[in-house]
Amino acid sequence: MFEHAQQELVTLRDWLRFAVSRFNEAGLFFGHGSAEAYDEAAYLCLHSLHLPPDRLDPFLDARLLPVERRKLAALVERRIRERIPAPYLTHEAWLQGYRFYVDQRVIVPRSFLAPLILEHIQPWLADPEGVARALDLCTGSGCLAILLAEAFPDALVDAVDLSPEALEVAHRNVADYHLDERVRLLEGDLFAPCGDASYDLIVANPPYVNAVSVAALPPEYRHEPALALGSGEDGLDATRMILGEAARHLNPGGLLAVEIGHNREALEAASPHLEFAWPRIEGGEDTVFILTREQLIMN
Repeated sequence: MFEHAQQELVTLRDWLRFAVSRFNEAGLFFGHGSAEAYDEAAYLCLHSLHLPPDRLDPFLDARLLPVERRKLAALVERRIRERIPAPYLTHEAWLQGYRFYVDQRVIVPRSFLAPLILEHIQPWLADPEGVARALDLCTGSGCLAILLAEAFPDALVDAVDLSPEALEVAHRNVADYHLDERVRLLEGDLFAPCGDASYDLIVANPPYVNAVSVAALPPEYRHEPALALGSGEDGLDATRMILGEAARHLNPGGLLAVEIGHNREALEAASPHLEFAWPRIEGGEDTVFILTREQLIMN
């Protein structure tokens, strides 16, 4: 089919239609930057042709060269046959307008913490300009650590991950944003490599998928590191460890913000003594909780 397509499909419009049809026919899962077959097909077409990612219409009737058709056909075919998420095929992911390099050593950036960070965790963070040190746990690609450095330009940021392979990717992204002097990457399990350091702000996007959901994940998610997805039977093993240690690493008035997916009910049942704040986030309500150091200490 794909060899025949290279002969018959001539314009970008042809290839866009073909990709959408094949993606829908194959029953692909979209959750790594695109919400539907059309969005993903448009992204892959534009990326393959080195065109602006937000400008499709002017090029729809452009005729593709044979070499361009071969390249695009190979990309579409791999997406279907191997069920590889598009960001791993293109080695890029976008989060809140920021571009990050990704490969299968890290999960694809898609955190609901990102908009909160760029909005200075308002109204919960009392003094954004006073943030001198921040910590990103389970940093993966380094995307949230970079956003912390961007949002809080006077802060030094520590970013921790258990995976040395993930930190290799994070190093690349930190260097791309010229933040080597402000973002320090640390290898270890949660707070372990931080020593006695304390912070004004701690964010974490830990593994939080429960065992039942891990077993039912679509094939696309199985290309991501298993270490970054599952966290025990209820998905809260890593979160419990963070809650148990965060207070001693927070400065007075410090804030903890953690993403936990769809585990609000389970978390509140397991920690009834904590008064979690749940920010309203477009598309992700009840996915992030916020606690102050004082709340953690009192309980």
